[in-house]
Amino acid sequence: MEKRHEILFNQLEDFRGYLLKVANVSEDEGETVPKGFKNNIRWNLGHVYVELYMWIETLTKEKASIPEHFNKWFGWGSSPEDFTEETPSLEELKVLLKKQYSTIKETYGDRLEEVFQPTEIREMTTIEQVLLWTTFHEGMHLQAILDIRKCITA
Repeated sequence: MEKRHEILFNQLEDFRGYLLKVANVSEDEGETVPKGFKNNIRWNLGHVYVELYMWIETLTKEKASIPEHFNKWFGWGSSPEDFTEETPSLEELKVLLKKQYSTIKETYGDRLEEVFQPTEIREMTTIEQVLLWTTFHEGMHLQAILDIRKCITA
């Protein structure tokens, strides 16, 4: 793997570590949907996890290894109201998120610059571009988690 790709994955791991640090709350706090919010911290973590794979799947047209029902629970347009007894806990999501980039590196690391047909949204053509886009997306959800934390600890 190229050195710049190693640097990219190191940065992605660092960003993810910060997200997980910010999301270090109790299960009860992770379930709280403050007034004025649509989602909770658990949903935000699950959404970050699912969306990364969904963007890769959309680009490559290859089935990503997303656990069953994750898109229903955490995909675009979902909410904590969609959760069931089988929905992963906050801690289970943290474990999945912690290892996600190593899984992506192992699965797609030698294909980061492979050119695919552009996606209909954002006209991305490489997995590397998807990783960059989803880092921005993750940052938006990091801010949502920070905002939720302010509300539940105030």
